Amino acid sequence: MRFSKLGHLPALKAMTVAVVLFNSAMLGFNAGAKEKPNQSANISANASFGIAASNLHPLSLSQALSIAIAVDPWLTRSALRQKSMIDTSEAVDSLPNPVISIGLANLPTDGFAFDQEPMTQFKAGVTQQFPRGQSLDIQRQQLQELAQQQPLLRQDRMAKTKVVVSSLWLEVYRAQQTIALIENDRALFQQLAEIIQATYSSAVGSVRQQDILRAQLELTRLDDRLNTLMSQKEEAGGQLLEWLSNGNDWQLSSAGFTQYQRVSPELPFVASLEPSMQISLTGNETQTLAQLLSVHPAILAIEQRIDAGETGVELAKQLYKSQWGLNASYAYRADDQLGRSRADFFSIGVSFDLPLFTQSSQDKKVSAAVREAEAIKTDKLLALRGLISQLQSTWSRYQYLLKRQQIFDNNILVQTREQAEASLTAYTNDDGDFSEVVRARIDDLNVRIDVLNIQVDLLKAQVELNYFFTTEQGSLTSSLGSGSGLDEISILTTALKVGE
Repeated sequence: MRFSKLGHLPALKAMTVAVVLFNSAMLGFNAGAKEKPNQSANISANASFGIAASNLHPLSLSQALSIAIAVDPWLTRSALRQKSMIDTSEAVDSLPNPVISIGLANLPTDGFAFDQEPMTQFKAGVTQQFPRGQSLDIQRQQLQELAQQQPLLRQDRMAKTKVVVSSLWLEVYRAQQTIALIENDRALFQQLAEIIQATYSSAVGSVRQQDILRAQLELTRLDDRLNTLMSQKEEAGGQLLEWLSNGNDWQLSSAGFTQYQRVSPELPFVASLEPSMQISLTGNETQTLAQLLSVHPAILAIEQRIDAGETGVELAKQLYKSQWGLNASYAYRADDQLGRSRADFFSIGVSFDLPLFTQSSQDKKVSAAVREAEAIKTDKLLALRGLISQLQSTWSRYQYLLKRQQIFDNNILVQTREQAEASLTAYTNDDGDFSEVVRARIDDLNVRIDVLNIQVDLLKAQVELNYFFTTEQGSLTSSLGSGSGLDEISILTTALKVGE
């Protein structure tokens, strides 16, 4: 009878091998370790196996970007602020209102008779003040230059929104696909645990109690990882929702909230930098990078402030010029008491101030305007230096991620899969330990998760790199695939409608 039970051992281990191989085939049968050198693309496709089929409307990255930009209230505020500055510039380019004066002059106090004295007059006059020099035109120009800064700020805002929303979307994607990978392997570990339990209960072979405990422990640890990932997914989905809500309807349904936590299972296409840009980054050509970044909307917006500051200097210099005024009056006199006619009076004159006692004050105002303009130029230098530093840092991270991806695709991913198969074969032939089988499967799962993380981090780095090469007309590279083209005019129209 003992030999009869031992005769069942090969069959039970063969069943274990069949279960493992079947689940491995579901994960990546067509992506053999030696047949295809690049395994990364298959990892993402295999991860989607565990996604629920009931999800009919996953949120794609291009949809998330379109919604986030269309409902961004910052763009509405910027458009309104630009229109406000334009209206103000038109308002300041006009003369001050004339001053009208009406009164009686030289009225005698002994009788208050209008025709008693020849100097008694009914006088009406008008006075018009003129600004100093060309201050009105200069002030109008300054406001228009500041207004022209707003479209550039909106371009920079939209580019930054793409980076933030893409990062949050990819974090949801990372958690979602990692959950799918773990759930697939959890089913495998569950089946392995049941087979080991059945083998141990039938007293067949050399299955030990510690093998059962190890299988149960790994299942519990997988459940803990799933709970952690669920929490991370909901957190990223909540942060993503902040960018997708228009702020008018806060009563978001649970279905709508769930939609923002279920994203498309396919990785989006993010274009790489142009070869010339990659060469400049690889060669650390700082001068070339500075020239490329000088057309970034954030830098151009600062240049608009510089232009407005220099215009402010010209406005301050107008204080040295006199302020002129023109006055005219007409005086009516009544006929004298004998009926003789008296001539009326007409007066006209000019007035102006002499800036004699305010010289030091005017010098200080001009000096302050000059220093403020120079300070804005320093802001440009700091911003450009910061962009170059961030660009080089992001490029370095991107390059190392590419190296890691190549190592995982060509070596680690293949080796861990071979190790898992070898440990399982050894266990089947009574030449290995069950803990080694479990450890090999866990290593294989961790490597596939690492490959997924590298893919996500690469896309995040590419999105960040594309931000640095955003221009006034758009990006120097096509950041996303289909459905991502956004015209600023249509976006602002939508934003203004949302703000109404």
